[in-house]
Amino acid sequence: MTTWITICDTCKRDGWEDTGMDQTDGEALAALVEGAAQGTNIKTRRVSCLMGCERSCNISIQAENKLAYTLGSFTPEIDAAEGIVAYATAHAESDNGQVPYRQWPEAVKGHFVTRHLPLDDGE
Repeated sequence: MTTWITICDTCKRDGWEDTGMDQTDGEALAALVEGAAQGTNIKTRRVSCLMGCERSCNISIQAENKLAYTLGSFTPEIDAAEGIVAYATAHAESDNGQVPYRQWPEAVKGHFVTRHLPLDDGE
């Protein structure tokens, strides 16, 4: 079963226009997460807008038949990217997507926005 990190690549943190960056904060975070995920069993993908603009930079962590999470308010830094990948790895290793708090990397604490139950087959 594959665990996915979906990264919003259009996220712009407050003041982005004044930074002179030629990429969005989301693009910068996406590149860092993609790099941190290399050599792991975690897959990454980019999407244009997770609709969490007030909490940019946003990501989601999902896998079939597991709880899914949306996290936001990250800065595009390597510590954040490594924490996101570490949490996604723990999510992948769990039976249902729930990771005990004591296993959460410090970099993701305080960043959780939503939790979604897995979809059932309608039965």
